[in-house]
Amino acid sequence: MRTLSPEDLERLAHKRAGAKLGWYVHAAVYLVVNLFLTGLSYFFGYTWTVYTVLGWGLGLALHGIAVFFLGAGSGVRDRLLRRERERLRRQFERSEAR
Repeated sequence: MRTLSPEDLERLAHKRAGAKLGWYVHAAVYLVVNLFLTGLSYFFGYTWTVYTVLGWGLGLALHGIAVFFLGAGSGVRDRLLRRERERLRRQFERSEAR
């Protein structure tokens, strides 16, 4: 694994912080909108908001996984990149040997 220059570290920190902030904003909007819709639906006697809560909640969960587990600089992503680089290197070396 290569070491990062201070500029690269700063760029990666900004990117990850921006992604996390984006998820927090997404979660806040999810809560506000779904609380409003739930209140509105109960006021009129309907319970249809379960579909918006579950559907949007799935999207929010996938967004969180992408940001916190698979985002730039995450351990999972780094391992996958390292494996792919090694696989491509071996494949290239085999084709060169022929």
